[in-house]
Amino acid sequence: MKTLRIDPDRLRRDFDQLSAIGSTGDGGVHRPALGDDHLAARHWFRERIAADGLAFHQDGAGNHSAVLRSRTHEARTLLVGSHLDSVPRGGRFDGALGVLAAYEAVRAVRDAGLELPVHLEAIDFTDEEGALVCLLGSRALAGTLDREELEDPRCGRATLDDRLHQAGLTHEGILGARRDPKTLAGFLELHIEQGPRLTSAGAAIGIVTSIVGIGSFSLRFDGRADHAGTTPLDARRDAGRGAAALIVAANEIVERDFPTCVINFGELTLAPGAYNIVPESADLAVEFRAPDDDLMRALETMLLDLARQQADRYGLDLLVRPQISIAPVPCAAEVQSAFEAACQDLDLSYRHLTSGAGHDTGAMASVCPAGMIFIPSSGGSHSPREHADRDACVAGASTLLQALVRIARRTR
Repeated sequence: MKTLRIDPDRLRRDFDQLSAIGSTGDGGVHRPALGDDHLAARHWFRERIAADGLAFHQDGAGNHSAVLRSRTHEARTLLVGSHLDSVPRGGRFDGALGVLAAYEAVRAVRDAGLELPVHLEAIDFTDEEGALVCLLGSRALAGTLDREELEDPRCGRATLDDRLHQAGLTHEGILGARRDPKTLAGFLELHIEQGPRLTSAGAAIGIVTSIVGIGSFSLRFDGRADHAGTTPLDARRDAGRGAAALIVAANEIVERDFPTCVINFGELTLAPGAYNIVPESADLAVEFRAPDDDLMRALETMLLDLARQQADRYGLDLLVRPQISIAPVPCAAEVQSAFEAACQDLDLSYRHLTSGAGHDTGAMASVCPAGMIFIPSSGGSHSPREHADRDACVAGASTLLQALVRIARRTR
């Protein structure tokens, strides 16, 4: 296995070509799921697969794959990949590097003439970033996506249906994309870390032990609109004040009492929205993340209790609408072991760490042994500033390849 190598120049050429699709001109890309540039990136990937002589597969959820079939017809499939969609004005590396590293690993196996007892599939999952429905593609494949999430997505039904129509997808097709877990040998993913831990530790590879759970709510405070100049502060039912108090208090409590968790209020809309009118309503979008189930439940209870306290304090009505809820997920021990052995074979330093972000690995772990690695990155993430050095990308892709072969050879 030590002589099996990826082609760094080929990986770089593919990465540069893909990065030009949806480029924002400042080092980033803008490829929200199923938008024009995302579909263009997927078209490029399909053409690349055809040019390289590999089989192409697309399922009802729009997941795109390059397939290298085993000579064993009844073999299971070892999936490896990530996603090509991005957040609005995001970075080049998030997701895309994982797809291309997976694709390069599959090509390396093919080029070496290595016969494995599994089908290999380098997959690009649909909408990992959640522009439409969070982890749409991987959860559809795993069979954990509910019809209700398609009927009432947080992006709005009209937006979802418009994007699906543009991509030639349907609700029924998405719900029919589930694969039988008996046909899956596992799932591997490479990703940039999106944080500073590997760089601070001087480690080349991060082997992920678990992926945080994610919960989110839409909250609405309803008060009363009044003249901002003639209504005393103590006579107001100010929805904006209740929202502001919640944001400040929730962040302080999480920072003090939940040091391994995070919370984020990503949207705040006040209405009527004028300088001289006391806000009648305040709509908030809140998301929180925790590494285990107990902390997830405690964090949710704290948030909702605190929201009710602020509503009572300022004489407001409160409407709570649950959104996405994803449980914390441990990565498979056998996959972590394969990554460890790969790092040792390649003489790469590594450390174990949790993932503070959600990934397709989290969805796939419910149906097959799944795991992922991080490579060091800088400049933040979900931003044009995100960056991973060439050597780090090559080290990550090489580790992915070695682990893929190890797991494939263990599969019966």
